[in-house]
Amino acid sequence: MNEAVPATALSDGALTFLAPERLLLLAAVAALAIGYLLIQRRRSRFALRFSSVELFDGVAPDRPGWRRHLPAAAIVAGLAVLVVGTARPALAEEIPAEMATVIVALDASLSMQAEDVDPTRLAAAQDAADRFLDLVPPSVRVGLVTFSGDARTAVAPTTDRVALRRAIDRIRLGEGTAIGEAIYASLEELRDGEEEVPGGIVLLSDGETTVGRPDHDAADEAASRGVPITTIAFGTPSGTVTIGGQTIPVPANRDALRAIAATTGGESFDAFTAEEVVKVFEQLGSQIGTTFEQHEIGDRFAGIALGLLLAAGVASLAWFSRLP
Repeated sequence: MNEAVPATALSDGALTFLAPERLLLLAAVAALAIGYLLIQRRRSRFALRFSSVELFDGVAPDRPGWRRHLPAAAIVAGLAVLVVGTARPALAEEIPAEMATVIVALDASLSMQAEDVDPTRLAAAQDAADRFLDLVPPSVRVGLVTFSGDARTAVAPTTDRVALRRAIDRIRLGEGTAIGEAIYASLEELRDGEEEVPGGIVLLSDGETTVGRPDHDAADEAASRGVPITTIAFGTPSGTVTIGGQTIPVPANRDALRAIAATTGGESFDAFTAEEVVKVFEQLGSQIGTTFEQHEIGDRFAGIALGLLLAAGVASLAWFSRLP
């Protein structure tokens, strides 16, 4: 059986267990091994009750020595491997993800006019989003949500990169920051009627929620739907904007954005310059459109276990003329 999982959850070649609770049976195998060692220790003490070692050698001159333990060791090892096989081991293999959908949620609050990032935070974010579209596979649908005091779907998920670029260039700033509402709006774009569409959200913001539903409620909803949110905290701690003649500091709330990513199983990034945010989007663009498929390899473990058990039987017959 093969199972697909998000690209952020595994790495190529990673070994996982689809039924890890069955590994608890290894405790029974360990108990069997310990019992065998205790019995052997008891036998050794009994044998040493002979008054003379020479007499013991005369009675049993051809003791098998270490060979007598090999069949038992092979049986224990075979049982352990068999238990691991029943836990449904699987190897992850990187494969292209078809019909993936990504929603890019861009902050369009007034703080994005800050010039601590050249030329402005908004212009740098727009350039990075354009670069992101260059790297995302053509088959991946991309949607655009912008948010300030509320959240708006600028472009529904599409493969039309021209329409997306036009919408990115037309972003206009507004008062307030509604990150929670942006997440809810993005989640709605990842639905096709009553069906959930496989995909994720990339959220870039330089502030913290000031209006709308709380971030943690939206993050919990995304987590319940299995939608990872990758967050990018953008801007320097010293960023400011001038509104109505007043200079207002606008540092990014990095902890809030990290919490959103952690809750949903996404990644979090910090970007202090235009170059850094471009690099983050480039990295994400190269990852999107890729997923991992878990290939079960329990049959390999079953084969190894069978080989060990057969080896134990053959060795016992060859050396002691009996089965273990």
